[in-house]
Amino acid sequence: MHGKSQRCNTTLHSTYYIISYSYLSLQPCILLKLSSNNTLTMDSSFLLKFFFLHIVLLFGCFGDNRLYASEPQLTLDYYASTCPTLFDIVRKEMECSVLSDPRNAASIVRLHFHDCFIQGCDGSILLDDTYTLKGEKKAATNIHSLKGFEVIDKIKNFVESECPGIVSCADILTIAARDAVILVGGPYWDVPVGRKDSVTAGFELANTNLPTPDESLVSIIPKFFYQGLSVTDMVALVGSHTIGMARCQNFRSRIYGDYESTSMKNPISDNQLNNLKSICPPIGGGDNNITAMDYVTPNLFDNSFYQLLLKGEGVLNSDQEMYSSVFGIQTRELVKKYAADSLAFFQQFSDSMVKMGNITNSESFVTGEVRKNCRFVNT
Repeated sequence: MHGKSQRCNTTLHSTYYIISYSYLSLQPCILLKLSSNNTLTMDSSFLLKFFFLHIVLLFGCFGDNRLYASEPQLTLDYYASTCPTLFDIVRKEMECSVLSDPRNAASIVRLHFHDCFIQGCDGSILLDDTYTLKGEKKAATNIHSLKGFEVIDKIKNFVESECPGIVSCADILTIAARDAVILVGGPYWDVPVGRKDSVTAGFELANTNLPTPDESLVSIIPKFFYQGLSVTDMVALVGSHTIGMARCQNFRSRIYGDYESTSMKNPISDNQLNNLKSICPPIGGGDNNITAMDYVTPNLFDNSFYQLLLKGEGVLNSDQEMYSSVFGIQTRELVKKYAADSLAFFQQFSDSMVKMGNITNSESFVTGEVRKNCRFVNT
């Protein structure tokens, strides 16, 4: 444990947007196709990328679209008798954390996403390096981008004091991510629980499975398909960037590249680009300088992020590609839909978060454990 934590007392009452959603959203695939009146001359590179993405989408449509997110051994009442105060404890501590720093909400959601995409939602992202285990925290995709570990440590300490040896760190992180979204204005969803903590980590998988900020749409979509997530899931889940922050290193190529060509070139857009350039110089350092990915409502979970994509003002290349890429026929329509309809975004985001949370590490159900300390496997 990391010292004795003091329980936070606060009068903050979060607003819960409670809407009844289905657990899984089975979205039909929409295959990319060229319109019959397309007269553009396409070079071989374009056609090769198009063919590749077409095959990927065919695989996603006609194959098993849940390649990784199999039916998990999870239930809503898993801790009903063994730790009935669990959800109250997590909610209370997340209220304190977000009240002290609203950015903690995005940090916890990001931790959950990175955990699930590496080897399933098994708490492996929380493990520190030891002599016998190489954790995931220092992987290239994680080393400077993940925060919030202390928040999970604190929640774990309180849960252990109430229900020792019962609740996994993987479940705590999953519940905390849901509460983080709610506390900044986002939707509610029920969280199935019963995960086990892994006794291994996937350093190499962290460098291959996670999308990167400069990746193209053609490259990112297969990473979601691999996890059993659809294009619709992808566009909805990326919407969490509405409360996210980006490091200069991750958006430098975007603002000194095609930002001007995708944006609307009006005074507001020009001012935003100048602001980004002041934060992130083209050379000479500043890699760790940060900016909000939604500069309109950076601490509110809403659909403003998608509205910025419509204006061509996405901070990350991987985000803007969903609207501006020539391959983004389906993703472009989804961006338009969520930009116009916040309820549709909230509903799909809730469904997709449950679906992502159901990406389980089957091995952890056999060899896994309930860690006493989220940073280390039990000895």
